[in-house]
Amino acid sequence: MFPGMNPRKMQQMMKKMGMQQQEIPAIEVIIKTEDKEIVITEPSVSKVNMMGQETFQISGQIHEREISSEPNISEDDVKTVMEQAECSEDEAKQALEETSGDLAEAILKLKKQ
Repeated sequence: MFPGMNPRKMQQMMKKMGMQQQEIPAIEVIIKTEDKEIVITEPSVSKVNMMGQETFQISGQIHEREISSEPNISEDDVKTVMEQAECSEDEAKQALEETSGDLAEAILKLKKQ
């Protein structure tokens, strides 16, 4: 936390202030936002509890990746919707896209039409 400070002395100071720190053996940390994921590889993760308030300190190699807004719709999903809702392939694909790939919701939506 403070460079150059004796770790033992640091632990004693933290204990006096009511702080507890715990190392978390994480492999990867992913922070998801609406349009991207922030991926932290080889992380060093510490959980700090101060007066009942828990916070995490994370450091490591940071990478960003975009999140696809297109749902992943397989041909099997399209066929299932076509069979269950008795509709065309285009109608099945459109319903799956509108329901973010939710099979049951797509079938129900088409059957109500």
